[in-house]
Amino acid sequence: MPDSLDTEQFNADELEAPAWLNAQFIADVLRTSEKCPELEVTDLKITPASAQGDHYASIMFRTTAEYTTSKGKFSKPLIIKTMPEQEGHKKDLLSGSHLFDTEVRSYTTALPEFERILREAGDDTKLFVPCIYHSVEPRQVMIFEDLVPQGYSVIRKRPITQTELETVYAKLAKWHAVSMKLLNEQPDLLKDFKYGMMEMPTVLNDPMVTTGMDNFLKMLDQIPELTKYKPHFEKIKGDLIERMGNVMLEHRRNIKPDGYYVMCHGDFHLRNMMFKNDREVMFIDFQACNLCPITVDLKYSLYMLMEPEQRWDLGKDIINYYFSVLEDTLKKVGYKGVMPTNDGLWKQIYRHKFYDFFLLTTFLPLFAAIKANEFKVNEILQDPEVRQKSYLSEIYVRDVKKLLPKYEEVGYFIDL
Repeated sequence: MPDSLDTEQFNADELEAPAWLNAQFIADVLRTSEKCPELEVTDLKITPASAQGDHYASIMFRTTAEYTTSKGKFSKPLIIKTMPEQEGHKKDLLSGSHLFDTEVRSYTTALPEFERILREAGDDTKLFVPCIYHSVEPRQVMIFEDLVPQGYSVIRKRPITQTELETVYAKLAKWHAVSMKLLNEQPDLLKDFKYGMMEMPTVLNDPMVTTGMDNFLKMLDQIPELTKYKPHFEKIKGDLIERMGNVMLEHRRNIKPDGYYVMCHGDFHLRNMMFKNDREVMFIDFQACNLCPITVDLKYSLYMLMEPEQRWDLGKDIINYYFSVLEDTLKKVGYKGVMPTNDGLWKQIYRHKFYDFFLLTTFLPLFAAIKANEFKVNEILQDPEVRQKSYLSEIYVRDVKKLLPKYEEVGYFIDL
């Protein structure tokens, strides 16, 4: 690593590249991708690819490969993504998951087909950065061209703007629309996308999940104006994970005749997208893609993508905008199923309120604290005292004070 690297801003397990990530390995990759057997790598600079808080379910490096061919000297900026090899919480949390296989399948089967369908409809929207290399053995590795030199960046130290939100949800709507078409016409193409969070027992049994409701209830006890909501959450404390799972697994276990199902991104938060000006966005990190209700991405993004002020109306305006693009795209691509309606979408959003309860009580306080740089990711996930403190964060408490009355207004607390 370069001597000038500020190690404090990166994940510890990304400060030192593994021995196998060397000039010979990158040369072999480039010889294949460039179709140039005489290619030789002459220099390789490797640094961490992302900042603390950007991700947890992988190890990522950025490299610029200087190389020569018979045509001259060249350089190529690359992103190398692999799974954790160091023993510890991260490796344990991801053990036995299908994250890597799912992401490879997304890049090699689903996303290219999504783009092909859009192209046939006259839409040149780009949904993903091509993967130039992937392997499972002897290790799990994926390599992509780096978007940063192309002008893309992750939003970190400022709020996402309304224009950027519209850009994000327009692209998500197109993604969902073409996946809805495929589910209706060629369901076998997407049948293997069946692994979401509910198929990750190590995550569901992790203290960050199992202690979420207890920490939330303790917070309600300490905020006088919120204590009146405590009985509602005490009612669902014992089976919240099960009820949340009923939402996420609905397509696989209990399809509803009036449900809208798509291939969701599954981890649709701000750090999993890169922006180039406010009208261009590229989604990344497709490890959690799976078939589920359309609401899974919408609700997750409500808490993990939007700014607090943008979600206090439960994202009404932006979700209605999303629906207009979804409907328009379905028509353009020749969707032959029953067309969704805006009223039907909101009916499903309200029906899936237990996913809101889970996100509010479990993921939002942790994500808000990380986003505000109050705590580091590993502290939040591994230290119970730090995790409990995140529930009393001023930003989070203010959010809850706005959201719980809204839940009450729309009827979320009825028939718990």
